Amino acid sequence: MYFEQHGSRAATPVLMIHGIGCQVVHWPESFLSGLVDSGYRVIVFDNRDAGLSFSIDAEPPEIAQLIVAQNDPTAATAAYSLSDMAQDAIHLLNHIGQSGAHIVGTSMGGMIAQRFALNHQHRIFSLTTLMSSTGNPDLPPAAPEAVAALAQAFFLSDRQAVIDATIATGTTLSGEHFDSREVGIARFAEIAYDRAVNPQGTLRQFAAILTDGNRAPLLKELKIPVLAIHGDNDRLLDVKGSEDIVNSVQNGKLMVIEKLGHDLSEPVIPAMVEAIVEHISTTNPPR
Repeated sequence: MYFEQHGSRAATPVLMIHGIGCQVVHWPESFLSGLVDSGYRVIVFDNRDAGLSFSIDAEPPEIAQLIVAQNDPTAATAAYSLSDMAQDAIHLLNHIGQSGAHIVGTSMGGMIAQRFALNHQHRIFSLTTLMSSTGNPDLPPAAPEAVAALAQAFFLSDRQAVIDATIATGTTLSGEHFDSREVGIARFAEIAYDRAVNPQGTLRQFAAILTDGNRAPLLKELKIPVLAIHGDNDRLLDVKGSEDIVNSVQNGKLMVIEKLGHDLSEPVIPAMVEAIVEHISTTNPPR
């Protein structure tokens, strides 16, 4: 697994788990430096099947299967689970000699973070999810244009075509208020492509998401403080997904950001960092 650490090794750790197909280069520098400047050690890594971390030797599901699996999880077969991806994070903490951490997960990373909290409660100090969801089938589905945007790059192989499609996907998901090409993660499309490209791995990650089931009933057992941050203009994962997270846990708080789509948009990162720092600073990690 590829990972990086930022900040003092003596500082309290914050482990960041990114979304589907994303790499460490998709974390805005202002996000990481904001946490480091607040006195935390930030650990970022490439999930399995993404970036420079290991890939799984398994056939990816067909896109048609994934589309059907949005309503019928049995339509797709997953090579691994979100719990397996959470276990990867445990292996990373073990490798760096860390007993636990505050966990921050965005989108799919927020789902992995939920599994981390459920399966390894003794290793997590607090949980923060960004634009994520519980997998509850009663929640509003993704907008058709968001699903179509995600799928378009899988049919391309030319470098520039894939980069252009990735940027187009980012601008669709970010919405009309914040241009992802200028202030969101779409601006990292070229560097991410040249660093590593793994469309089959992204399909396997999709399958892990869609077959994970409804985590909402399980989240009721969590006692750690949970912060869920979401934009009210998210067309991929509706804001009700974060509402469901907060309503499912024992100690949850919701932060809704106006006009934000499914993106890490630069103008709102200071507010995100401030909320996360306030959230995790109220939790005293065990010694």
